[in-house]
Amino acid sequence: MEQHRTRPPRPGARRGTPGTPPLPPQAGRARGDGGRTRPARPGLPGPGTGAGADGSAKRRPGPQRRPPQSPAPSARRLPNPRLTRLGGGVFAAVVMFLLGCLDELLFGASLTAYGALFVPVCALTAFWVRSGDLTTAPVVVPIAFAVGLLAVAEGGEGVSGHAVGLVTALSTEVGWLYAGTLLAVVIVLVRRVRLLGRRRAAAARQASQASPAQSPGT
Repeated sequence: MEQHRTRPPRPGARRGTPGTPPLPPQAGRARGDGGRTRPARPGLPGPGTGAGADGSAKRRPGPQRRPPQSPAPSARRLPNPRLTRLGGGVFAAVVMFLLGCLDELLFGASLTAYGALFVPVCALTAFWVRSGDLTTAPVVVPIAFAVGLLAVAEGGEGVSGHAVGLVTALSTEVGWLYAGTLLAVVIVLVRRVRLLGRRRAAAARQASQASPAQSPGT
């Protein structure tokens, strides 16, 4: 009988699977580990790191958040009240009467000092009256001038004596009265012109915004 020669098994080939090529050692290790990935070695750059010039791992800087900017301190503004017709008249009359009393205490009822104090009161009244009541400022300031003269004008006894002293003070200090009233008129006119300019600019802006919206439909 003839004896069949058996070939020796190839190194690395599995028994029972003839013709199977030998597996590389890396695949065998992977299978032996159960399919788990090997952890990265210390010192090797990970997915979020980059290698430096000396081979050490450096972490990439993340997005930097800018600190919130603090609001700029609001500039201090002068008081800008809006007086109505009645408010403007009451303000001017009360202030002039108080200034008249102060003039009598400090300057001995000096009409010149009283007239000089009347001019800035006219300016403040014209500045602080609201836009809808601008025409009332030149009207209320002469009345306030007469009210303040009650504390300054020198007169005789009784109502008639006070009336004569008031008329005399008005006639002698008419220059201050005209100056303060004229200043109020100028301020009111300037404010009126600026108000009309702002209204025209707003109307032109609205017209320019409405024209592009109507052009596609036409």
